[in-house]
Amino acid sequence: MVGTDSAPEAQQPDPQPGGAPLVRWVEDLAAALDLEADVPLHELLDVTREVAHGVTRVAGPITTYLVGQAVARGMSAEEAIASVRRVLEEH
Repeated sequence: MVGTDSAPEAQQPDPQPGGAPLVRWVEDLAAALDLEADVPLHELLDVTREVAHGVTRVAGPITTYLVGQAVARGMSAEEAIASVRRVLEEH
């Protein structure tokens, strides 16, 4: 399911960041790529924003791609995002 995670609702005022169009896009794209649509939207959008503001805008989407590569190799999305934040703090 797109956008679900274990963080408390109080920390997530918008249960579907980007609304229904983003959810439909992720579901359609995941299906076209023969992938599960289990995407941590909040976490990815947050870390992408942090990198874009902390490094340079174009680093945001590249970071998201690298997180995906790490997940494809077996790292959890949470671990990959935590690694991004560690590197960002050191940068």
